[in-house]
Amino acid sequence: MSMEYDIPDSEIQQNSRRRKKSTVWEHFTVKMDGPGCARAYCKRCQKSFAYLKDSKQSGTSHLKRHITLGICQKNQRIPCSKTDANPPKKRARAKPCFAAISFDQERCNSKIAKMIILHDYPLHIVEHQGFIDFVRALQPQFNPLSFNAIQGDCVSMYLREKQNLLNLIDGIPGRVNLTLDLWTSNQTSAYVFVRGHFVDGDWNLHHPILNVFMVPFPDSDGSLNQTIVNCLSDWHLKGRLFTLALDKFFSNETLMGKLRSLLSVNNPVILNGQLLSQNCYARMLSRLALDALSAMGETIDKVRESVKYVKSSKSNEGNFLNLRQQLQVPSTTNLLIDDQNKWDTIYHMLVAACELKEVFACFDASNPDFRTTLTMDDWKQVEKLCAYLKYLYDAANILTFQPYPTANVFFLEVSKLQVELTCAALSQDPFCSRLIMPLQEKFDQYWRESCLVLAVAVAMDPRYKMKIVESTFAKIFGENADQWIRIVEDGLQELFLEYNIIQVLPFAATNDDEGNEAMIKTETSQEFDGSLFGADDGLSDFEFYISDFTCNQQFKTELDEYLEEPLEPRVQEFDILSWWRINGLKYPTLSRLASDILCMPISTLSADAVFDTEIRKMDSYRTSLDSLTLEALICTKDWFQYKSLPMNVPNALVKVEC
Repeated sequence: MSMEYDIPDSEIQQNSRRRKKSTVWEHFTVKMDGPGCARAYCKRCQKSFAYLKDSKQSGTSHLKRHITLGICQKNQRIPCSKTDANPPKKRARAKPCFAAISFDQERCNSKIAKMIILHDYPLHIVEHQGFIDFVRALQPQFNPLSFNAIQGDCVSMYLREKQNLLNLIDGIPGRVNLTLDLWTSNQTSAYVFVRGHFVDGDWNLHHPILNVFMVPFPDSDGSLNQTIVNCLSDWHLKGRLFTLALDKFFSNETLMGKLRSLLSVNNPVILNGQLLSQNCYARMLSRLALDALSAMGETIDKVRESVKYVKSSKSNEGNFLNLRQQLQVPSTTNLLIDDQNKWDTIYHMLVAACELKEVFACFDASNPDFRTTLTMDDWKQVEKLCAYLKYLYDAANILTFQPYPTANVFFLEVSKLQVELTCAALSQDPFCSRLIMPLQEKFDQYWRESCLVLAVAVAMDPRYKMKIVESTFAKIFGENADQWIRIVEDGLQELFLEYNIIQVLPFAATNDDEGNEAMIKTETSQEFDGSLFGADDGLSDFEFYISDFTCNQQFKTELDEYLEEPLEPRVQEFDILSWWRINGLKYPTLSRLASDILCMPISTLSADAVFDTEIRKMDSYRTSLDSLTLEALICTKDWFQYKSLPMNVPNALVKVEC
C-alpha cells in the first residue's frame, strides 16, 4: 500500500511554475507517493497517474487525454480546498480533432456507378431509402441521386472506357477474331453478345465484349448481318476480321454466306471454310453430355431422389455417415444435390453417389422410409456413364482454368476425345456401345469440321508444330491421313503467303469507311472458285506478286525455317505468347500470323457458362432497360472484370442525356 508524502517546498515551487504553463493543472494535483516518486491526482475522480519517478517527469499528455476524451467520471464532486473559496472555472471538454476531409459529390457518384456496374445492382438502388440512409450515415453532405442521374453516369463511364478500348484496338498490329453468343428472353427477341479476341503489341491476350444488341428471334430479315457490319464499322474492324465463330443457333445459310464475305482473309475457302465456324466447343460438349444423361434419365432420377432423401435432414445425413463408417467405405467425396442447369454438377453428384453405392444398398435397413430401387446393375451402368462423362468434363474444364485460352491447347484435347469416343463406340460391351455410338457420330462431325483450324493452331506451338498433327491424323484417319495433313500444310502456306502480301501491299485506308464499304461489296459479289484470289482479266497486283514470289523463290520462307527447327522442350508452364514475342525478330511475318491464329476463339461462351444445359436468358429487369444502358452495364462490367482496361476511373464524368 502506497503512502502519501508532502512535496518539499523547492519542488512545489518548481511544479507551481510548470502549472502556470499548462491548463491541465486546473484539474490535477500532485502528491508524493514515495521517496523520489510523485503522482498526479484528478480533482474530479481522484484517479492517479504517473508524474515523477527518480527525478524523471512523465509529462502531461496522458493527463490531457484523461480530461479531453471524457474518461473522467463527471459525477465525482471536485473537492475544494479551504484556502480556495473560488475554484477555477470548469473548462469545456475538448473534442477529438480530425483532419478536415472535403466531400467530393462527383467522385462519390462515380464510385456508386462503378459499384452498380461491377455487382449488377439495379439502377433504382440509388432511390432506395435504406441505401440513402446508409450513405448519409457515412456522409451527411451526400445528395441522393435519381435513376436518370446514375444512368447517365454509368453510360458516361461506358463511353469513356469504350474510347480507351478503341484506342487499344486501333494500335494492335494484327487482326481481331469475333464470337457471337446468343441469349434469349421472355419476349420475341434475343440478345447477341459480340466478343473480340486479339493480341496487343506487347503480346497480351484480350477478349472484351464489344457489343450487346437485340435481334428478332428467330432472325428472318437479316438484321443480324447488318448489325455485325455496323459493329465492325464502329470498332474500326472492316478489313481486319480474321475469324468469326458462332453457334448452330445461327443456322441461316443466307446469313452464313453474308457473314463469310466479312472475313478479311481473301479466300474464305481456306481450311475448308473453317475460319467461319458454327461449332462452339463448349456447347458441343454440353450437347453430348445431355444426350448421355438423357439416355439414362430414369436411372439418374433414382440416384437424385436417393441423394435428396439423405440430404433432406440432419438425422438422415447423420445416420448415413454412421453407416458409412461402419461399412468402412473409402469414399473421398461428399454427397451433393445437383443443379440441373449445370451438367457438371450432375456428373459430380453421380460420381459421389457411385462411391457410396454400398451404403445406399444397406441404408433402408436402418431407415424404413428410404426405399431405394437401384440395383447393383444400375450402379454399374452409372459408373460406366461417369467414366465417359469424365472425358467430356475434362475436355470442357480447360475453359474454366483460363477463360479463352490460346487456340493451340485444343487440338490435343479434341483429338484425344475423338479417339476415346471412337474406341467406346466400338466396344464389345453392348451398353457402352449403345450409349456412346450416338455421341461419337455427332462428335465425329464436329471433329471433321474443326480439326483443320485446330491443327493450324497447334502447328504454331513450337513444342509440337506439324509433328503432332502428323501422328494424330495417322491414328485417326489411317490411310487417308496424308490428304488431311496436306490440307493443313496448304492452309498454312496460303495464310503465310497472304500475310506476306499484306506486308508488301498493305490495304490502303484500313479504317476508312468508304474504302472498306467498297471492299466488302466486292468480296460479297465475288464468285469464289477455290483459288487464293478471284480471277480478273489480266494480272492483278496480287497475282503479279504471287507469280514473282513463287517463280523466283530460291530461299526458305520463315514458315519453312520454323517448321524445320527442332521442337522446344515440352514443359507444363509454357507461355506461347512470350515465346513468339521473343522470336518476333527471327520470324517477323510468321509471328504476326501466329498472334492472330493463337487468339482464335474455339468457344463462344464465357467461363461461367461452359457447363450450362440451356441457353442463357436475359432477365426481365435488363430487358426493361434501353439498349444503350444495357450495353453500357454489360460491356463495362466485362472490361473491369477481366482487366482488359485499367480499373481506375476519373472523377469527371461526361454527362449523357438518357
